[in-house]
Amino acid sequence: MNAHDPHLGTKFDDGIAPGETLLNVDNISLSFGGVKAITDISFDVLKGEIRAIIGPNGAGKTSMLNVINGFYHPQEGTITFRGEQRRKMKPYQAATSGISRTFQNVALFAGMSTLDNIMAGRTLKMNKNFFWQMWRHGPALKEEIEHRKVVEEVIEFLEIEHIRKEPVGTLPYGLQKRVELGRALAAEPDLLLLDEPMAGMNLEEKEDMSRFIIEVNQQYGTTIALIEHDMGVVMDLADRVIVLDYGKKIGDGLPEDVQANQDVIDAYLGVSH
Repeated sequence: MNAHDPHLGTKFDDGIAPGETLLNVDNISLSFGGVKAITDISFDVLKGEIRAIIGPNGAGKTSMLNVINGFYHPQEGTITFRGEQRRKMKPYQAATSGISRTFQNVALFAGMSTLDNIMAGRTLKMNKNFFWQMWRHGPALKEEIEHRKVVEEVIEFLEIEHIRKEPVGTLPYGLQKRVELGRALAAEPDLLLLDEPMAGMNLEEKEDMSRFIIEVNQQYGTTIALIEHDMGVVMDLADRVIVLDYGKKIGDGLPEDVQANQDVIDAYLGVSH
């Protein structure tokens, strides 16, 4: 995952310095029929930070990630990523522009090995056409070997060498979540979206995942936006926090400021609106 190694692919040279705006969400509203999932939400994500999105169940957090990576198309508002403004974009276009994600429910190929699942994250970086890839010969074979080096580095980084050949469907849930993170990292994203990366994990697994998230952010400079319900984890990981409730933004700022926000406290305690 060393972006300076020509074999491993490169980060986008977007001219955006650490601390400057990488992603800007501007007045996004999203409805499904008569149900408003998101109402006029705006926030930004700075390059190099860990940005947490929190809120009670049904607050619109996953819907917001789905808008960012193009799975949902908002009725109002725009998304600006790396200086390019858009309203509608398909998920594969988001992926090619440098956005990668994990899902609230593990989305892996259960019958495939850990290695092959993470290798799937390199697909968009492969240049040889389907004919060459099918025959796995000549230039395509050379390209696959180069990309496999990246995958092996991801496997080593996530400390999952012992399950590299295991079908992921046979793995414990915590390891499956780690494999899914590996697949997202294999794409070498500029912006990594993590949807409840620690859901269902025990304390030890949460500590491991927290460590990997911090190292991805600090060692590789990857900007991260994550949804997480564990407030202890959020307070430890996040540089800034945005709080949603019933599809509206009720808090945005430093973790300690958000934690002291009375509207946020009321939302988490279930106080009537």
